This record gives sequence, C-alpha cells and structure tokens, in this order.
Amino acid sequence: MHLNTPNSTRTRAPWLFVAALTVLSLAATGCKKEHGADVVASVNGHAIMRTDLDKNFEDAQRSKQDQQPETEEQAKSDKLSILRTLIDGEIIEQRAAKMNLTATNEEVDSKLTEMKSHYTEEQFSQMLKESGRSIDEVRRDLRRSITLDKLLNKEINSKINVTDGEVGNFYNTHKADFNLIENKLHLAQIIVTAQASPQGAPNLQGSKATTDADARKKIATLKAQLDSGADFAAVAANYSEDPQTATNGGDMGFVAESQLRQDVPVWAEVSKLKAGENTPVMPITPPGAKAPVGYVIYHLVSREVAGQRDLNNPAVQQSIRDQLRNTRSQLLKSAYLEMLRDQAKVENYYAEDIFKAGSAS
Repeated sequence: MHLNTPNSTRTRAPWLFVAALTVLSLAATGCKKEHGADVVASVNGHAIMRTDLDKNFEDAQRSKQDQQPETEEQAKSDKLSILRTLIDGEIIEQRAAKMNLTATNEEVDSKLTEMKSHYTEEQFSQMLKESGRSIDEVRRDLRRSITLDKLLNKEINSKINVTDGEVGNFYNTHKADFNLIENKLHLAQIIVTAQASPQGAPNLQGSKATTDADARKKIATLKAQLDSGADFAAVAANYSEDPQTATNGGDMGFVAESQLRQDVPVWAEVSKLKAGENTPVMPITPPGAKAPVGYVIYHLVSREVAGQRDLNNPAVQQSIRDQLRNTRSQLLKSAYLEMLRDQAKVENYYAEDIFKAGSAS
C-alpha cells in the first residue's frame, strides 16, 4: 500500500531540508581550521610561522640602501610578496619530499664545507654576524637550494631534449642575428649586490650578500678564487647574484663593442682582456647614484669579428642549443610551479587579515 507516500514525503521534506542545511553548516564551520596569531599561512596543513615571515622581511629591509621610511601599506605589500615566496618554497619542499628528493644531511654538509672553504673561520663567522643569520639558517637555506635543484633536474631539466633539427630551424629563422655587423665580445659576469631579492638568491649555493660590506668581502673572495684558477662559470653558477645570468654560469652572450664603449670604465677594462681573462672587481654605480649598488667581475669568453657566422661553427650550435634549452626550461618551471600551486591546499591567513581589516575601515 503506497497511497500515503506522496503526503508522507511532503511532510518530511521540510525537515530533511533543514537537517541538511544544519549538517552543511556544521561541516563548513568544522572545515575552517582555527590558527594561532603566530601562523601566517598553511600549505596542506603545514604551518608557515610569523617569525619566518618577519625574519625574511627584516633581512630584505636590512639589504636596502638609502631607503626611505616605508608606510604601513608598503610594508604589508612587501610582506605579502615575501609570504608568496615562502608558500611556493613550502609547496616545492613538500613535492620533493613526496618524491624522496629532499637534500640529505651529507649533501648539505658537503655544500657547507665548500662554502666555508672560501673563507677563514673568522671571516665566515663575521659574515654570519653581519648578515644576521645563524649557521642553522644557512644549513636550512642550503637544504632548500639543493632540494630545489634536485627536483627541477628530475622533473624538468632531465626531460628537455634539443634536437639538431630544432637547432637548424632556429638558425634558419634567425640567420640575420648571426650576421655580425660589428665586432662583438662574448662575455660572462659575476655580480654581487646588497640589494634585496624577493625571489631569493638565484645561485646554487643560496648565497646572498645583505650589506655593502658583506658584498665587498664576498666579491673579493670570489676574485681570489678566480685568480687561483677556479672555473669562472662554476663560480658564477654557485655565487653570482644576477637572476638573469647566474643559472647560465654568468653567460651574457655576445655584446656589441659600440654598446660596451658607452660605459667608459667597463670598456677600459674589458677591451684589454684576452680570451679566458677576467677584469678586476668593478663597482656598479647607476647614473646619479652616490654609492655603488653592487660589484661585478667580467670574463671574456671570446671575440667575434663582423661577418656571417655559419651553422657549422660549434660555438653557434652550442649557443642556439643553450638558448633553446634555457627558454624551454624557464617555461616548464613556470608551468610546473603553477601545477603544484593548483594541487596544494593553501590558506593565506595574513592576506585574509589584511583584506578583512581593509574592508572594515
């Protein structure tokens, strides 16, 4: 007998609807996890602490020169950018741990020993003091740098293959670019600067100067390594702070003589070099600046005379191959990070607090 079913259903429906709303409300309330004031964000449930955010912000502030006082809004904006970097770092570390690619203690110890080998014990201690970092913080940064390198090599760099056909196609498409209308110098550089870097140090060692005195000591130490026979590309990859060239061993590519002549001090030093030689340490002083913002060492790889450079030239092939590989690597890295961000559960409490405070005012 089902004659009463429609009426019974209509009678129960409102109560079922109210019960469902209650359950959903409780679920929504339960899903919003409480966090302490000392937590600014979380990635897949792993907290990012306010102390880490404040420490990174203070480091960035300390490295700025001739800085005007920041407004409260500017400081909060800077902290949001820094927190984005910390969140990305945590996402990458979790991915690496899942793939068993986290840097081991032995790998960290080896890198730390290599780093300290360029300083006396007294110099290294003084460098830590001036930078405001502890040895544990240095080890943490080294672990992150090594871990990132291992992850990117596994997930991206090992999968990039540039074929001879692609090299040939690039040359044919850009053949005019290899017809030098004037003499060019193939240069590399090592740059050290006390200026803040929101993305962190771009080198393999995670090495970053934080004061002008620290920058001068670091560049002098690197110059001493080069004078002792160290490979320029290796030193640049490990210690240079220029985000555009550090990952390529400091390679700047070919620079026209006319461009170099516009900077008289640079041309005066570079023009004297033979292939394989380095300039002295030179200050980087922008027009109108009263003090250097950093220091640079230039390295002459080769000189190229005006005229058409043929594809059969090994240097041309390698230059094209490196350019294609680097371009592809940067694209894949950006896409890879976006994928990891999409897969992660990120809660930015600091951003929420700023937004709520702004909306309420």
